[in-house]
Amino acid sequence: MTTRSLTDRLGGLAFGGDYNPEQWDEPVWKEDDALMRRARVNLATVGVFSWALLEPDEGRYDFAWLDAHMNRLHANGVAVDLATPTASPPPWFTLAHPDALPVTPEGTRLIHGSRDTYCLTAPAYRSAARRIASALAERYGEHPAVALWHVHNEYGTLCYCDHTAAAFRVWLRARHGSLDALNEAWGTAFWSQRYTSWEQVLPPRVTQWHKNPGQALDFRRFWSDEIIAAYREQRDAIRAHSDRPVTTNLMLPAYQNVDLWALARELDVVTSDQYPSAPGLDAAADAAFHADRTRSLAGGHPWLLLEQGTNTVYDRDRVLAKEPGDILRHTLGHIARGSEGALFFQWRQSRAGAETWHSAMVPHAGPDSRVFREVAQVGEAVARLGELAGSTVTASVAVLHEADAWWALGVDGLPSADLDYHAALGRAHRALWDAGVTVDFAHPEHDLSRFPLVIAPALFLLSDGAAENLRRYVAGGGTLLVQHASGYVDDRMHARLGGYPAEPLREALGIRVEEYRPLRRDERIALSDGTHGTVWSESLRAEGAETLAAYAEGMLTGSPALTRHRFGSGKAWYLSTRLDDAGYAALVARLLDEAGVAPEVPGLPAQVEAVVRRAPDGRRWRVLINHRPEPVPLPEPAHDLLTGSTLSELPPGGCAVLRTT
Repeated sequence: MTTRSLTDRLGGLAFGGDYNPEQWDEPVWKEDDALMRRARVNLATVGVFSWALLEPDEGRYDFAWLDAHMNRLHANGVAVDLATPTASPPPWFTLAHPDALPVTPEGTRLIHGSRDTYCLTAPAYRSAARRIASALAERYGEHPAVALWHVHNEYGTLCYCDHTAAAFRVWLRARHGSLDALNEAWGTAFWSQRYTSWEQVLPPRVTQWHKNPGQALDFRRFWSDEIIAAYREQRDAIRAHSDRPVTTNLMLPAYQNVDLWALARELDVVTSDQYPSAPGLDAAADAAFHADRTRSLAGGHPWLLLEQGTNTVYDRDRVLAKEPGDILRHTLGHIARGSEGALFFQWRQSRAGAETWHSAMVPHAGPDSRVFREVAQVGEAVARLGELAGSTVTASVAVLHEADAWWALGVDGLPSADLDYHAALGRAHRALWDAGVTVDFAHPEHDLSRFPLVIAPALFLLSDGAAENLRRYVAGGGTLLVQHASGYVDDRMHARLGGYPAEPLREALGIRVEEYRPLRRDERIALSDGTHGTVWSESLRAEGAETLAAYAEGMLTGSPALTRHRFGSGKAWYLSTRLDDAGYAALVARLLDEAGVAPEVPGLPAQVEAVVRRAPDGRRWRVLINHRPEPVPLPEPAHDLLTGSTLSELPPGGCAVLRTT
């Protein structure tokens, strides 16, 4: 089961969004039917937060209202992504099972009143979730409207209750085998933490000062496995009654405590949600980051954007509106990078409730509005791109991404609070995006041999296997950039002895880090090539590597800051500080040049996004997005699917999908 079976059922790429007809009445439903046709909607996500209506009392179901909407949507030519509603248990459930409410690290049990008020380890919750999933699948498993099953919504809520403690102990027994092994892994000889019975072991709840880092890391791993197990239970309950693909929506980049590589392997179709965290060009770059990472989680196969904000840009403590044309630009940014369509949250903007002010395809102002007119235009555009279905995207550069490395940078007691994992990944991707290069993300233990260039921005934790894999990659001819504070700990959170990073990788890099020296907040340190470092510096010794830039001030004067080492058939670079933006961009450009990686569509100026999708039969399409305020001539005229004509120039802010073969 793949996205191809989904697009075959839809007759093209997907377009639509979350639909909550239970919030409205019949006159609105009739208008929805007409407006969906006008916007070319062909897929609606239904039922995500409808548990209280579907099961008004424990074990008693009311499907009549959903039957009517399923049949209405099908008659209107709209397929359904039918969700299990388990992200939002109804009030009767939490009243009957108060032990299934989540508990914070401080020991406070939360009460009903929002979404995600459940403990994933509570037996009553897991049983109820399987039951409602099975009941929905039994009733709608063969319904002609159902094109996709959507388990839960954005898994990730943590809990520290006694149910969790018991489940955590079971997981730890399976992972470590004995208390002696657990004590060794967690280093419990420090601070008199040695455990002498399993009952003494708890989740990392709030305590006097720093929590045990091994315990914190294992808890994150445990919770990730618990999420995946909960997903599998509902998926298997659905599969017992339906042959339609099953998914759950990933939420990127850091919302979910889950190993995304592991969860993605369980999905029939990889789907995800994206909400930009900054306006303008930063929003477009964020969409590209999200899309490249989701495609990578899908193993390079087509995937589906299941949610995006229609007119929503989050900027710290406020929600900004998108600029005219952004809905199309962001949508095509995802389709360019492998999505088989684009859905939004949500179809009609709510008139009441916690997300009243979350944007939607039909805003409070109704269809006579800029937002809906743009939505309808985007729907028309997506409808013209059906021939892209099943085509894929390839990349020549990989950025390494691993859950353990992320979680390791979240433990207590690290030398700097400014070692931000996802910011480091985003910065590496942004430099490559600015250079016009399409990026894959990869796990450090994946086969990396097809990539001429690999960047490792934040591998604070590095397993022995990953270190050896990176060594082999360089020896085999690859170009590798490892950035500061990498390989400091192994997969048990034990510090590497004898110098950083891990020994097999250290040999490839030809350096040995002796001392870490975090910089003061807002401190800049000069380098010999005229660039500056921030956040972090290191005292390192070159052991075969050549020094390309040295520190130019302070106690590190003359010490290597940027090195390159020829090892085997490849080259390994090491950067021991966080370069300023201009210096980092120049470094990435140099790496691309040495690795022989050029933009896939050469000859375009900066801020013109270009990605190529390829079909197995040799057809190719160039998706171009002009983020500049002036027109841009194309390298050569080509047929544009969006306009149906030959295009020789991109207008300011304009987009094109060019068939090239």
